[in-house]
Amino acid sequence: MPDGKGAVLILKMEYRFFSVGTPNSGLFVGLAVSLLTSAVSAESNISWSDCMRQPISWYATPEAARIAANVCAYQRASGGWPKNIDMARLLTAAELAALAMTRTNTDSTIDNGATTTQMRFLARIQSSAPRDQWRDAVIRGIEYLLSAQYPSGGWPQYWPSPKGYSAHITFNDNAMVNVLNLLQDVGAGSGDFGFVDSALRERAAAAVKRGVDCILRCQIKVNGRLTVWCAQHDEKTLEPVGARNYEHPSLSGAESVGITRFLMSLDNPESRVIDAVEAAVAWFESAKLHGIRIIKQADVSLPKGYDKVVVEDPAAPPVWARFYDLRTGRPIFSGRDGVVKTRLADIEYERRVGYSWYTESPAGLLTNDYPAWRRHLRQ
Repeated sequence: MPDGKGAVLILKMEYRFFSVGTPNSGLFVGLAVSLLTSAVSAESNISWSDCMRQPISWYATPEAARIAANVCAYQRASGGWPKNIDMARLLTAAELAALAMTRTNTDSTIDNGATTTQMRFLARIQSSAPRDQWRDAVIRGIEYLLSAQYPSGGWPQYWPSPKGYSAHITFNDNAMVNVLNLLQDVGAGSGDFGFVDSALRERAAAAVKRGVDCILRCQIKVNGRLTVWCAQHDEKTLEPVGARNYEHPSLSGAESVGITRFLMSLDNPESRVIDAVEAAVAWFESAKLHGIRIIKQADVSLPKGYDKVVVEDPAAPPVWARFYDLRTGRPIFSGRDGVVKTRLADIEYERRVGYSWYTESPAGLLTNDYPAWRRHLRQ
């Protein structure tokens, strides 16, 4: 990062570059101004993963504005954002120029918290230090999410150009739940989204309603009984489907937690929602795995210096598998060869240690969230 004088020179050059026949020049002039406000800083003190965990006063600071300008620069023409990028990192003038050329990329996604996190961050900034640039970016993001919703009510992992399994309705890693939670806030005008106009709020609320209906229709029945959900469902038939070779159509012990929590968050739930929650909770109770613990066992002969193994431990708290077979209800595991196994030890080392095959997340749902939800229903 240049010092103050160096930054001024770079920004003057940027202004000339972005103001001569370049699309979105106003966006990048705004970026340059925001960069200048923090030019005296040698490095960013905030990581992107921490940007939503700051004191409320921080969101009105020049550093927050600089990061918000970064976020706006990464927004694609579709209105969404790409994933796995540190958007809090200080960008050089050359990087900003290169970033302008990516605006028409079709890599917008809701995977790994992308798009929804950027929208929540900009909405927080807008609530603390309003600026048209932040507001407009959030509005474009809302329009992106509304446009990406399937007629069936679900969302694909990528849009507008989903390919392969990314076209499926994606519950994996809470992708669709993140969207629904955000649109729920938009529809209610709650939290940081009070600046959204009533017409767009109504559209967001309608999208949530369609999303809830999709969730209820996706809930898997086994032998006539409702259970939980798969990590992905077909966008037309709503049947459970696989994704990568090691992610088979199955009952999800992980993604179903977020879906159930979302259903619990609905005000005045209809009977179908209540039935769905009760069925999911009953399935989580039945799917508990007792007497085992998953540990990292040191082994210097292995590439990462350890192995991931399942050991017997009668005192261990219950855990759940990431995937359960749709027919037998037993935990399943798979390597990159796509062959289903019933033991973690039977898949190759790279997938064994490089993927989350077990989860403890249903424990909090059963112990805390569900009892609180039941008490709320009785009020």
